[in-house]
Amino acid sequence: MSLNLTKPNSSFTLCSFLFLVILVVIGLYTVHHLPRNPKNALLFRQLFLSSATNYTVSSYLRSLTSHPHLAGTKPSLETIHYVKTHFQNLGLETHTVPFRTLLSYPLHASVSMHFSNGTVFNLPLNEMGISNYDVSSGLIQPYHAFSPSGTVQGKVVFANHGTEDDYGVLGRMGVKVSGCIVMVKKGDSLGRGAVVEIAEKMGALGVLLYAEGDVSRGSFGFGVERGTVMKGVGDPLTPGWAGVEDGERLELDDNKVAERFPGIPSLPLPFESAQLILESLRGPLAPQRWRDSGRSNLSRVGPGLVMVNLTYEGEKKLATIYNVFAVIRGLEEPDRYVLMGNHRDAWTYGAVDPNSGTAALLDIARRYALLMRKGWKPRRTIIFCSWDAEEFGMIGSTEWVEQNLVNLGAKATAYLNVDCAVQGPGFFAGATPQLDNLIFEVTKKVKDPDSEVATIYDKWKTMNGKSNIERLTGVDSDFAPFLQHAGVPSVDIYYGRDFPVYHTVFDSFNWMINNADPFFWRHVAVAGVWGLLGLHLADDPILPFDYLSYAEQLQEYTDTLGRVLDASISLIPLAASIQELTSAAKQANDETKNLMALELTDGLIALKIRALNDRLMLAERGFLDTDGIKGKEWFKHLIYGPRSNHRSELDFFPGISDAIAESTRMSGRDRDATIQHEIWRVARAIQRAAAALRGEVI
Repeated sequence: MSLNLTKPNSSFTLCSFLFLVILVVIGLYTVHHLPRNPKNALLFRQLFLSSATNYTVSSYLRSLTSHPHLAGTKPSLETIHYVKTHFQNLGLETHTVPFRTLLSYPLHASVSMHFSNGTVFNLPLNEMGISNYDVSSGLIQPYHAFSPSGTVQGKVVFANHGTEDDYGVLGRMGVKVSGCIVMVKKGDSLGRGAVVEIAEKMGALGVLLYAEGDVSRGSFGFGVERGTVMKGVGDPLTPGWAGVEDGERLELDDNKVAERFPGIPSLPLPFESAQLILESLRGPLAPQRWRDSGRSNLSRVGPGLVMVNLTYEGEKKLATIYNVFAVIRGLEEPDRYVLMGNHRDAWTYGAVDPNSGTAALLDIARRYALLMRKGWKPRRTIIFCSWDAEEFGMIGSTEWVEQNLVNLGAKATAYLNVDCAVQGPGFFAGATPQLDNLIFEVTKKVKDPDSEVATIYDKWKTMNGKSNIERLTGVDSDFAPFLQHAGVPSVDIYYGRDFPVYHTVFDSFNWMINNADPFFWRHVAVAGVWGLLGLHLADDPILPFDYLSYAEQLQEYTDTLGRVLDASISLIPLAASIQELTSAAKQANDETKNLMALELTDGLIALKIRALNDRLMLAERGFLDTDGIKGKEWFKHLIYGPRSNHRSELDFFPGISDAIAESTRMSGRDRDATIQHEIWRVARAIQRAAAALRGEVI
């Protein structure tokens, strides 16, 4: 299907007219460098919005998705060159940073059914209509990166989504999974790595994982989801330090490395192949809710009479990955950084994941370059970041954060992430709470792509009943090392909750234009929000952070804990520390109002603004703890981060959440002491943040 980008749009002609008007106005104001004042800042933001075109974004995406570009493969070098050249052609200061890291590729895989009469049937593992999988071409067969090589054979048990609760249901039915191959249906927000980890703990020989897809949304029903099963983030050979060319590396058989990988093999299956195995199962009837939750013909949970052989052979090898950066130096505060990042590598063609975000990032760079030609220079330095090897476990971004940890801790004001910019309809945002109000204000300025007159904020509020900003608790994109390891305030935005061709060969330009965003107005909208956030954070004299929102969010979390825990656990330490943060936040807000009412060109006032900005920037670092989250010590943030215990139910305070889950196996006294200790740790972290915001030592 050809893409017709000339479809009439009622706002297009008006936007073009406004664009010309703004160019004329800015031309009248411009000599060489405009004086920095609110009126000029507003003009540049208007110019940024009016210079958007859906055509440029679509052309970027078409080029980016012309071939597969899995990290570490030869075709990925062409994508690196495309992004780097784009930045250079805009006149931006551009460079690449290589890392030498461990990646994982498949060599051979097979799954076969062995019947009692001696018949053997080899199940198809490829996606429908695809036969030319080849590492050299960049199109890799479906596999799980970092799965161990091996052959296992056994009967199959269906474990629903593979949660510990699902195994509990099987146990109560008298079904044992030990010594069996487990089949799991993707769902319940449990990552594939966690699925394999739990199955291994339950004694399974191996795991077969399938996704049902959504034919109504263009999944074709034939895609197979690739992905990593490695635990944690970053290069496993350089845990905690950057994987530079001649740097220290652990050996592959080192215990610290080996514990990052599963001990049992796993593979993704096409839906049709999974169906054949499911239909062969015997044993107890599956619970009704398991049978009603999808389109598979599930009847019984197994085991059956058929033996299944799972064979996987892969290789783990060192490969060079490349992060690409473009820098716009700040005029007044060049040593304060606003980072805008997206990963570039994809399992296949990557139209949604991640290159819808890459296309938006390239278009923001184009529009910022236009502003620069009209006299704009940001107050703070802006760094565009194009990450490599995210799909293998946020490797590119993690290695760079580890390499630059001290500088980021002292100089990074915020990290703005977009991964899959457009997956479908509906705007979503995740952020640390001090950025909530800025997101609300920016979304009021950007037109909703699916409405004639409404803004994104209007539509967002109508859709959800409120403008709900999610929190960055997961480890599912490149914000994780910035927030959860370095303590940098972060944002993640996207259109569409999910998409049915995730990590499959059908995540292509054709799928995008036929399903998610035919005319690329959603891409334009994401770039509008993302770019305006960057302009405010780079240009506003005082950083637009409001820690009252953070304190209110922390109080909500504490209230939830109060409903979960009994009276033997004291929440007084949390309440007291939140009160301190609230007081410090009010003081910072009052100081902001007072300073903004003064003449900002005065040297003494400039110093006071600089000091306030440093406190606003550094407060987030207070939530870090050097000991990290128990069991996941690399993750230092005690408010937002991954949970070590898969039974943890709270999506905040990961240490407290894990302690509650683990305490069910403890005596009363030990239980209370374990939870109380984690509460004290969080309380001290909040106190550190409050002290940083006040800028005082005790």
